[in-house]
Amino acid sequence: MGSQKKRPVRLTAQDREELVRLTRTGVRAASMIMRARVLLALDTSAGEVDSKEVIAARLGVSGETLRLVAKRFAETGGDVHATIARKKRDLPPVPSPVTGEVEARLIAMACSQPPPGRARWSLRLLEKHVAMVEEIPDLDHSTIGRILKKRNCALT
Repeated sequence: MGSQKKRPVRLTAQDREELVRLTRTGVRAASMIMRARVLLALDTSAGEVDSKEVIAARLGVSGETLRLVAKRFAETGGDVHATIARKKRDLPPVPSPVTGEVEARLIAMACSQPPPGRARWSLRLLEKHVAMVEEIPDLDHSTIGRILKKRNCALT
């Protein structure tokens, strides 16, 4: 019962009604419905709540899920919608090495004359030459192809 003492969940009547309606009607994501049920079970405004083990067994979730939903409710300042909805990712986890300058240099290289002994540039040949240029990060041939396709620069 530690999560109820540490982070009590107190829902307003309107929030409680909305969560009940969400769990009973309409088509929603299963995770959203599960988090709504957890919030309803942890709500202290309706009276005394059961222990964490009893709630977890009744809802078919783990005690960790109860803790995480209560923590998210506290972090969002009691916003029910932000608690049950999926988190939106701010930025991609790894920034892309391809910037506008990298694209411009790659397109310029692809439009230039191929090396001696070659009739045209291939993606793998461009990959090897990009690796030799110090100002351009090493790019895979599939990434090079994607960049050229996006800019409508066909290798001929």
